Amino acid sequence: MSNIVEIKVPDIGDFDAVEVIEVLVAVGDTIEAEQSLITVESDKASMEIPASQGGVVKALKVKLGDKVTEGSVILEVEASGAAPAPSAAAPAPAAAPAPAKAEPAAAPAAAGGTQPVVVPDIGDFDTVEVIEVLVAAGDTIQAEQSLITVESDKASMEIPASVSGGVKEVLVKVGDKVSQGTKILMVEAAGGAPQAAVPAAAAPAPAPAPEPASAPAPAASSMASSAPERTSPTASFAEADVPLRNLPHASPSVRRFARELGVNLAQVIGSGPKNRITADDVRAYVKQALATGGASPVGSTLPAGEGFSVLGWPKVDFAKFGAIEAKPLPRIKKISGANLHRNWVMIPHVTNNDVADITELEALRQQLNAENKKSGAKVTMLAFLIKAVVAALKKFPEFNASLDGDNLVLKRYFHIGFAADTPNGLVVPVIRDADKKGVMELAAETAELAGLAREGKLSPSQMQGGCFSISSLGGIGGTDFTPIINAPEVAILGVSRSAMQPVWDGQDFQPRLMLPLSLSYDHRVIDGAAAARFNAYLASLLADFRRIIL
Repeated sequence: MSNIVEIKVPDIGDFDAVEVIEVLVAVGDTIEAEQSLITVESDKASMEIPASQGGVVKALKVKLGDKVTEGSVILEVEASGAAPAPSAAAPAPAAAPAPAKAEPAAAPAAAGGTQPVVVPDIGDFDTVEVIEVLVAAGDTIQAEQSLITVESDKASMEIPASVSGGVKEVLVKVGDKVSQGTKILMVEAAGGAPQAAVPAAAAPAPAPAPEPASAPAPAASSMASSAPERTSPTASFAEADVPLRNLPHASPSVRRFARELGVNLAQVIGSGPKNRITADDVRAYVKQALATGGASPVGSTLPAGEGFSVLGWPKVDFAKFGAIEAKPLPRIKKISGANLHRNWVMIPHVTNNDVADITELEALRQQLNAENKKSGAKVTMLAFLIKAVVAALKKFPEFNASLDGDNLVLKRYFHIGFAADTPNGLVVPVIRDADKKGVMELAAETAELAGLAREGKLSPSQMQGGCFSISSLGGIGGTDFTPIINAPEVAILGVSRSAMQPVWDGQDFQPRLMLPLSLSYDHRVIDGAAAARFNAYLASLLADFRRIIL
């Protein structure tokens, strides 16, 4: 007798609708449980949809290009194993009572017993990470119930049960890597006990056949009364249970990013379409949490008393891998490291890169040094940079400012800091009133302060009050980099090594000395267009230093 069953699209995570890009079976094919039927694709990932049971394909309900969602019918199959039951019962009337009793005794061993549930075909992924375990030992599960959630760098998916029964042992935990064929848990398969309960006297008659069909009902009602609850994917870092099918509305990459930072996504307010949580939302949550010292961010649902936490620093015994030498971190690096970490986390950095043609400026610098050779005074490119930066700050005053709560403090003085490399670490001396000093005076003062920095003799007052900083790696190398803003300033200029490059002048390529400029700015105060204008104006001053007097 025919038993037609519909196979539907299971839970596919956060995707509302996905497109069918491949149909892997045809009408008339014989399929097995967990065999891939179709491949679907969203804007983030592709995945294969497996069969929930075996049989012969009678009708396909989807085609290439169709959009499907959870519950969409993929195909109809004639379930295997529906017809053999009557033929098995036919010879029984002629059998003696003793053999009839022997058959039920053997049935539980064949139909019941403990069996493993394994990871089915998961598409193109070799291994995926377990981010949720949705069942526990002692639970009663049914076929197609979700057991674990796994995640790759592109998608997350739930692994369903292939059989019903009682969970005897869970073989995986959060953080494990699994692949196709990995055992998830051991199940005491349902269906063995009802067959054993059939009385021997009933063996000659087909009447007992309905009993196995009605027997699983108590297990189903038990499942309904104790529906499993799912915990947040970040539960290992932040204790927060969320109801079934209520994962935070975020992509797999954002959920992984949040787990790495120890952020509970249930506390993050999404700014994307349909309140989807983005990576920027996670960063904003982290920065607000750090700014408030671990207090609840504004607008969050974090209960009072619960603070922000991050993963602990890994403890590693490095000596077991080879010879090591331990020495204390220099005091300057301890202090600057804490400040750099705070500034990088708290300030939304953006970097604008540009180049300046300093061919004529470098020729002028060399000429001045040649003229002042007897006096010993040496003009550096840094002195020119400070003078040009002051002119740019006057034209773009928002770069010469600091944030104070909701107020922007615009400064009417021009104190320029410059990064000085010392044997013990990086320090930032400050040139005060740089707008009132000439290039020669700036060159002499930067040389003096750099010497004091190398000797460790800078006073605190010589490193305070800066409005804008310059970090120059020109003497070392590099093409560009992202300097970290020196709070409470709102911008910093990074300068890399100049290099001769061919530049088109409209008729031919000319060799020009080009200086890379990397401007990092606080996006809360400065937008991208203003930063690009600042860098372009600075480059024009360096290309033609006469513009500074205009």
